[in-house]
Amino acid sequence: MTTSRTSAAASFATPPVNQRRAIIALVALSVSAFTFVTAENLPGGLLTLIAPDLGRTTSEIGLLVTAYAAVVVLASVPLTALTRRFPRRYVLAATTAVCTIGTVWSAFAIGYADLMVARMVTALGQAVFWSVVMPAAASLFAPAVRGKMIARLAIGNSLAPLLGVPLGTWVGQQAGWRTAFLLFSVVSLVACVSMAIAMPNVSGEQSGTARGTHPSRRRFVSLMVVIALSMTGAFMMLTFVTQFLLETAGFPDEYLSLLLLGQGTAALVATIGVGQVLDRWPWGATIFALIVLIGSLLLLWTLGHVQALALVGLVLFGSAVGTIPPALSFLTMRVAPGSTESASAVSSSVFNIGIAGGAGLGAWVVAGLGVGSVPLVGTGFALLALGVLAVDLRRAAQVAP
Repeated sequence: MTTSRTSAAASFATPPVNQRRAIIALVALSVSAFTFVTAENLPGGLLTLIAPDLGRTTSEIGLLVTAYAAVVVLASVPLTALTRRFPRRYVLAATTAVCTIGTVWSAFAIGYADLMVARMVTALGQAVFWSVVMPAAASLFAPAVRGKMIARLAIGNSLAPLLGVPLGTWVGQQAGWRTAFLLFSVVSLVACVSMAIAMPNVSGEQSGTARGTHPSRRRFVSLMVVIALSMTGAFMMLTFVTQFLLETAGFPDEYLSLLLLGQGTAALVATIGVGQVLDRWPWGATIFALIVLIGSLLLLWTLGHVQALALVGLVLFGSAVGTIPPALSFLTMRVAPGSTESASAVSSSVFNIGIAGGAGLGAWVVAGLGVGSVPLVGTGFALLALGVLAVDLRRAAQVAP
C-alpha cells in the first residue's frame, strides 16, 4: 500500500517529458492558438472596412463570425474522431496549415460569398485544433500544474485581441483589410512549422490526461450550458465592440486600435493571473470571472456613452473574456465523463455555439435596436450562466460526503 501511494505521488509530481522541450512546445501551441483566435475575430476589428468594400452591412459582415463558429460546432466531434489514430503532433501542425490556407484565401477573396467560403475552410482547422490542444498541452506537464499551463496556453488567446486584432485593424486602416489577412497567414505558417518541430509525441494514456480526474456526467452537462450562455453574452459584445466604441461611446476612428489594445491587455493580464489560482480554485475563479463579465456589460449599457466609463467597462470586459475560456476549459477536462479529447471536442462545439449565437443575436440587436442595446442583452445571458453554475455548485456540495 505504501509503495502504491509513493508511486502515485511521484506520478503526480513528475512531468512526462523534458520540461525544456515541453515549454517550447507550449509556446508553439500558444502561437497557434493566437493565429486561430485572431483569424476568427479579425472581421470584428475590420467590420467598418470590409462592409463598404464588399457592399454589405456591418450586420452581414458580423455573420462571417457566425458562419465560422457554426462550422466548428458541426465539425469538431466528427473530425476529432476521424483524426484520433494520428499522432497529436502532426494533427496540430496540419490544423494550423489549414489556418494558413484559409487566411491566404480570405486575403484574395473575390466577394462576400468567396470570403465566407474561405472563412469556413479556416474553421475546419480550428474545429480539430481546439478539440485536441488542451489535452495535448496538459499531457506535457505534471498534474499539479496543468491548470497553470493551460492558462499559459491561453495567453495566445489573450494576445489575439491584444496584438492580433488591433494590429490587423491598424494594418487594415493603413493598407486595406486584405493585407491584414495576408499578414496573419504568414504568422500562421510560422506557427505550423514550429508545431511540427517542437511538439513531442506524448499520448494522453502516457501522461494520464486521457480521462477526467473528477468525472461527472451531470457536472459536464452543466458546464456545457454555462459555456454556451457565457460565450453568447460575451460575443454579442466582442463581435460589435468596434461599432459600439465608435457609435455609442463616440471615440474617433484613430483611437480604435489603441482601445482594442487596452481591452486585449486586460485580457492578457487576467489570463496570466487566473493561471496562478486555477489548480487550487477553478470553480471560484470561474464564478468571479462571470461576475466581472456581468458588471462590465451593465456598465457599458448604462454609462457607455461616457467615454471615461466606457474605458473602465472595456477593461473589465477584457479581463472577463481573458479568464472565462481557460477556466471553463480546465474544468471540462477535470469533469470529463469519458475521453478528455471527446469532452474537449464537445466543449469546442459548445463554445462556438455561444460564439455563433452571440454574433448572430448581436447582429439582430444591432439591426433592430442599435448597437447600444447589445451589452444589455449580453448581460441576460451572463446572468443565466452564473445561475446555472451556482445551482451546480450547490448540488455538488449537497452530495459531497
